[in-house]
Amino acid sequence: MKKYLATMMALVLTIAAQGQEESVDTAQFVAVYDYECRTLNEEEQNITDRMQIVVQVGRTVTKSMPLSAYTFSNEAPTKAYVAAKFQEALMHMPTIWNDRSIGQTTVREFIFPNEYEGYEQTPEIMWTITTDTVSISDYLCQKATATFRGIEWYVYYTEEIPSSAGPWRLRGLPGLIIKAECEAHTFCLAQLRQEPSPITAPEPLPNVQRMKYAKLLKHKNEIYRNRQYIKNPTYYVPNINGSITDITVLNHNGQAHLFVNGGHPLLTKAHVYQPLEIK
Repeated sequence: MKKYLATMMALVLTIAAQGQEESVDTAQFVAVYDYECRTLNEEEQNITDRMQIVVQVGRTVTKSMPLSAYTFSNEAPTKAYVAAKFQEALMHMPTIWNDRSIGQTTVREFIFPNEYEGYEQTPEIMWTITTDTVSISDYLCQKATATFRGIEWYVYYTEEIPSSAGPWRLRGLPGLIIKAECEAHTFCLAQLRQEPSPITAPEPLPNVQRMKYAKLLKHKNEIYRNRQYIKNPTYYVPNINGSITDITVLNHNGQAHLFVNGGHPLLTKAHVYQPLEIK
């Protein structure tokens, strides 16, 4: 237990040293979504990966992020946090800011060995609203469909919650998106919270590689969609040891977990990548 606490303290200090985040808005409410990805493991067996994401909905800024990124801002990391971080890394869920005041979307994510930030003008999603209705989580929902970045989505939104927000990058309907699904992915609202929490901007880290989002998406898909990735998640790095700037080793459930380059999990195994965006 002492070893665990000492290691966790080192991890806390590593992440805390990255810098302070600036508040750009305040959440009017917070939506927590269950996210599932249907894929294959390294043995080519069907598997469903699961995690949660948090969406802070402010007056002008909406921020979607993995659950650990939100809970860590309020409490010290735990064993559950460590497990969540590795599951989130396995599912490649970035943190996304949609700033309606300037019409810009910013995406921040870690692709070993670097932290990346992509930016673009927020793309419009051309929804087709149908007459189909269904009750989901006690909300009367209406169905809408759209093809976004090469993926066909079926979503259900409710005007009972007057917000154009949704999970991940899905947005732009006359009510909060309660459920969204495509062939490989499903988001479903799990909880709605009235939490006036600060919505923080991307940390101004000195080593973040900033670029247009189209370039970042191409880089991400080239790495994760390569057939080598599932067997060797760092196949594309010629010198792994030379690419690690800091490292923390945490023993959890009999396994050694590595956090590198500012507290990010280093994957040693992967599942078949199912992109949320193709182009």
